[in-house]
Amino acid sequence: ALVSVICPPPQNYPLYIRSVPTENELKFHYTVHTSLDVVDEKISAMGKALVDQRELYLGLLYPTEDYKVYGYVTNSKVKFVMVVDSSNTALRDNEIRSMFRKLHNSYTDIMCNPFYNPGDCIHSRAFDNMVNSMMMQVC
Repeated sequence: ALVSVICPPPQNYPLYIRSVPTENELKFHYTVHTSLDVVDEKISAMGKALVDQRELYLGLLYPTEDYKVYGYVTNSKVKFVMVVDSSNTALRDNEIRSMFRKLHNSYTDIMCNPFYNPGDCIHSRAFDNMVNSMMMQVC
C-alpha cells in the first residue's frame, strides 16, 4: 500500500510518500506520477460540478493487475493518491473515502502549523503516525 500527497499544479511534486513494504517504492512512485494524468482528466471532466459539490473524493482512478489507485483532491488542488493491493477485496469504497478524509484533516493540521512552509516536504510525527495506522488497517 502507498499514500502520497502531491503539491498543487504547476509543480505537481510529491510532498509526502509512504509505502509499505518499502521494496516496491520506486514502482509506486511511477504509479503515482501516472495517476496524476487521470486525476487531471477527472477534474476537468467534472468541471464546475466539482466546485459546486463538497465531495472531493475522485474514487477509483484506475485498476492495474496488482493494484487499485484511488484519488482525492482538496479545494486548493492538493492531490492525495492511495495505492492498494487488488487482492484486498474487504476494503469498501466508503472506507477509502473515510481514509482520505482523515488524511485531509491531518494535512490541514500541518498547514495550520506556523512553522510549516507550504510546498516543503512533510516531516510530521503526528502525520506519520496517522498514515501508519491507516496503512495497518489496509494491509
